[in-house]
Amino acid sequence: MSLEILSADVLERGQRSHDSPAHEIQPPMTDAAFKSEFLRVMQARGYIHQISHPEELDAAAAGGIVTAYVGFDATAPSLHIGNLISIMMLRRLQQTGHKPVVLMGGGTTKVGDPSGKDESRKLLTEADIDANIASIRTVFEKFLTFGDGPTDAVMVNNDDWLSKLGYIEFLREYGPHFTVNRMLTFDSVKLRLEREQPLTFLEFNYMLMQAVDFLHLNRNRGVQLQMGGSDQWGNIINGVELVRRMDQKAAFALTTPLLTTASGAKMGKTAAGAMWLNADMLSPYDYWQFWRNADDADVGRFLRLFTDLTLDEVARLESLPGAEINEAKKVLATEATRMLHGEAEAQRAAAAAQTAFEQGGVSGDMPTHEVAKAELDAGVQLADLAVAAGLAGSKGEARRLAQGGGLRVNDKAETDANRLVTSSELVDGVVKLSAGKKKIVLVKPV
Repeated sequence: MSLEILSADVLERGQRSHDSPAHEIQPPMTDAAFKSEFLRVMQARGYIHQISHPEELDAAAAGGIVTAYVGFDATAPSLHIGNLISIMMLRRLQQTGHKPVVLMGGGTTKVGDPSGKDESRKLLTEADIDANIASIRTVFEKFLTFGDGPTDAVMVNNDDWLSKLGYIEFLREYGPHFTVNRMLTFDSVKLRLEREQPLTFLEFNYMLMQAVDFLHLNRNRGVQLQMGGSDQWGNIINGVELVRRMDQKAAFALTTPLLTTASGAKMGKTAAGAMWLNADMLSPYDYWQFWRNADDADVGRFLRLFTDLTLDEVARLESLPGAEINEAKKVLATEATRMLHGEAEAQRAAAAAQTAFEQGGVSGDMPTHEVAKAELDAGVQLADLAVAAGLAGSKGEARRLAQGGGLRVNDKAETDANRLVTSSELVDGVVKLSAGKKKIVLVKPV
């Protein structure tokens, strides 16, 4: 059974590819055209960037339970905010009566996805990968209901089947369904080569392994749909093709836009590093602050994607005039933090922010940076302290911040980033260090 696959640019123009005739992948229909609640919700909230066989998928979702998966590699003990939109896609799937499968890439993590990367991924041990998966699972349990029911979520690990495939058998069974010519056209490969960055043969096999994941899940768990970011389109389409060619069964792809902020920055990237989802890697207060600091132009979009507020309420909040949009940002921050960290942590973070920014005080729920008492007694250069506390990405940035009047010690502007901060400046046991109007860290001697 042949299957036509269109590249992203061809897809968006709705033109026909020259690769092969048959099932054309079309541009998304408008939300009014969808019959299924799942695709209407996904479209209305802004999750759909590309979709394959939309009429078939819509009919399947309208007529029964669709089982869908998203894959996540376990390269760290936590996912980050950049992964959150994929997690929310699974949440929307379950909310509209379908079954989510969380695929942890215990096997593919050993290889490394070249998508969006200029360098080969550091290879982890099996023990590292297993520990990362156990840590990551705790986040999914906040967003999805797991269990044995028809729409309950399940988590699976692709190492369970990939590690059992003999390499020769793998090549003979699946290799004939892929051409190197076509694989070289996918962005995950092409961009690396254009930048003259090495692409190992190990990584080149990643897309085959991901396609086999789809086939395995389709055969063993009835999975019909793979979802992911738009940078995964080529990898996902490989799986759609493999299922339809080998088993002549329905398989679909749905990707979401890769999120950037209104300023053009990649979602979740800050001077202080990645915005992690696990509380032991990023405090609920810092998570709350990330959302509170959203650009005005992003508020409505983020409310639709990352909260469960009704679309009517989102429309009301994003239309607030002038400075009132700050109230919408607080709602966004509290709702997003509640979903991940719970009601109590969300309220504590909101209260701590109010204490810090509206009342000028300090709160025990603010982020802290510990410094050895002897070191603080002797004095720590302000620039070094700002970098260590995560308020600046480098000493040069800290100095520029100070020169512009944006670096403060105990609410007093400091223009000399080379000056020493000492224990004599402790107030109630801490030194309040702030950068700009939105970042505060309490320096605490230990």
